[in-house]
Amino acid sequence: MSRGCGASEGALPAHVAIIMDGNGRWARARGLPRHAGHSAGVRPVRQCVEQAARRGVKVLTLFAFSSENWRRPREEVSRLMSLFLEALDRELDELHANGVVLRFIGERERLAPALQQRLAAAEMRTRANTGLVLVVAAAYGGQWDMVQTARTIAERVARGELSPAAVDQVCFEHHRTLAGLPGVDLLIRTGGEQRISNFLLWDLAYAELYFTPRLWPAFSTEDFDAALAEFAARRRRFGRTDEQLQADALPVATEASR
Repeated sequence: MSRGCGASEGALPAHVAIIMDGNGRWARARGLPRHAGHSAGVRPVRQCVEQAARRGVKVLTLFAFSSENWRRPREEVSRLMSLFLEALDRELDELHANGVVLRFIGERERLAPALQQRLAAAEMRTRANTGLVLVVAAAYGGQWDMVQTARTIAERVARGELSPAAVDQVCFEHHRTLAGLPGVDLLIRTGGEQRISNFLLWDLAYAELYFTPRLWPAFSTEDFDAALAEFAARRRRFGRTDEQLQADALPVATEASR
């Protein structure tokens, strides 16, 4: 993983997203069924939520179940949905007590009605909290997300609520699934694969990418901190040159030296 020169020491990502990959391989290496890996993956979820809140991360988005995962064997999908529901019921009280705001993104109409109701109830219960925003992407795909945003804008234009000339980047961001939240600063993917797998295509535009061979059930608090340290060691240019970044930082350094 390459690092940018002259990174800003101690920088913290406001928004961290994680592709939690490797459950099946973790289970297979131990001679266990795939669903055992999914069950073991609950522990690092809890640890990452706790550590993100502890470190001051504002938003944590977890890729729990993709649009493409519907293609998996029916039994595995069923077990995943049951595990999702059980984890939500088990963790909700503690998440709420710690001020976590829960948001769920994805094609909810494809989920079982009981699960849809639980998600809506969890969002309603935690919406006034002021702590970490925990976004869970379930039945989610980045291409689907962008199509939904475009469709919503097109419908508003058709109703005369919005001028075509007003459709720009800011307008698009106001209609996206994660409207009101900052773009992703740091994407972590476990399991050794190095791709984004149709996840948060708009929001990952300027994200720093961090890939680790660690399989998700083995991912630890130390691994999370290592990703944050890697982020802090990079220089984020956003299209600018190193000279421009140095010039922007100069007045701050001068003031601090007085």
